[in-house]
Amino acid sequence: MSAIQENDMTSTSRLEHCFTALKQQNRPALVSYLTAGDPDAETSRRLLHGLPEAGVDIIELGMPFSDPMADGPAIQKAALRALENGQTQAKTLEMVRQFREQNSTTPIVLMGYYNPIYCYGVERFLTDAAKAGVDGLIVVDLPPEHDEELCQPAAQHGIDFIRLATPTTDAKRLPKVLANASGFIYYVSVAGVTGGSAPTPERLESAVNQLREHTSLPIAVGFGIRTAEQAATIGRFSDAVVVGSALVDCIEHARSGDDAVTRVHGLVKELAESVRGCRH
Repeated sequence: MSAIQENDMTSTSRLEHCFTALKQQNRPALVSYLTAGDPDAETSRRLLHGLPEAGVDIIELGMPFSDPMADGPAIQKAALRALENGQTQAKTLEMVRQFREQNSTTPIVLMGYYNPIYCYGVERFLTDAAKAGVDGLIVVDLPPEHDEELCQPAAQHGIDFIRLATPTTDAKRLPKVLANASGFIYYVSVAGVTGGSAPTPERLESAVNQLREHTSLPIAVGFGIRTAEQAATIGRFSDAVVVGSALVDCIEHARSGDDAVTRVHGLVKELAESVRGCRH
């Protein structure tokens, strides 16, 4: 179940509440990624609503885009499935709003690209996202040099802007990446696209420890994490473990909507169990 309870909510953000509660429990967060509208609207709704009960602490919900250049084949195909079935930016925000009617505590971070936000209208998007209950944004193709376009306006709407740090982010670049970041830092464990090869734990732990010297924000590690064993290993030294492509693969290989829900939530339960016990 969710790491935080509804009566714990104050003016502090859901993300901050979540990480504070998990720190007290001495465990990392399990963060799951799914593409909104994949494989269809109704199945996607069921997948989303069942994630907290299955053990997810923070949800990343992908905003489908026709040219997801930073994503691997699995998430690219998920975006296309969603778009072909009529998913739009407005429908993604409506998914969040409906989720919030049932769950007021689990943080939701929208992840994707700037183009759909720009086409929707930045101010309109941020207003609607805040009303729907969005807690954070990860926009992979909008660098710090353009913070005035979305990052800073998002903060004015109470929406965290989560930055990506990568193995190629050097000491000169890192201060710019961290400058206006909030919520948490997403450390990309491997160079390349999502769904890549498994990261090396020793190298990752060293990189995370180095990153901690420059920020007090929680550090989530993602890309290439597919199994409960990998999640447990990385959860021993990170504040959050992000799993995406492995869950999206479950949807692609499912025989039906019911089968997709069973597969995804089943894998999430395995991941959650391993993450919860990884430091004991």
